[in-house]
Amino acid sequence: MPDLIPDSSRFPSSLAPLPSEGEGNRGKGDFISASAEETRRIGAQIASELKPGDCLLLVGELGAGKTTLVQGLAQGLGIRETVRSPTFVLMHEYHGRIPLYHFDAYRIKNLEELLEIGFEDTVRSEGVTVIEWGEKTEQLLPRGCWRIFIELLPDQRRRIRVERPHAPST
Repeated sequence: MPDLIPDSSRFPSSLAPLPSEGEGNRGKGDFISASAEETRRIGAQIASELKPGDCLLLVGELGAGKTTLVQGLAQGLGIRETVRSPTFVLMHEYHGRIPLYHFDAYRIKNLEELLEIGFEDTVRSEGVTVIEWGEKTEQLLPRGCWRIFIELLPDQRRRIRVERPHAPST
């Protein structure tokens, strides 16, 4: 299995982000994934950087690999349960070294649906909150959420762009 192109010590495992264009893009990293397994490995690598209270918005078209990335995040957080898309129930909760709250906003018609299930309290909790179709929830989110964009490329590959909220400066 080919390694992704290494770039930075920010991600110490064998998977490292591709260089972002321009030096002003600290806190950003692009990954290219050629398989579901690589997408999970990227998710696990990102999880190694997460701390209680972090929130992540996942943006990408249907079938881009958002749930697959969350499966990797869960693995990286030590979660042994099977991770499934919460499309029809809005949220799944998993327990690992940090609790994981996995939302899917694809089917919501309005933000009230999320408020009714305690979204604002959950996203401000000591767990890690991940929101598929996160762009639909931005006005309910605290500042400083990670943004992860997943783009389908030719040959079933994906570009995964990670934007961290407060990147360390060097």
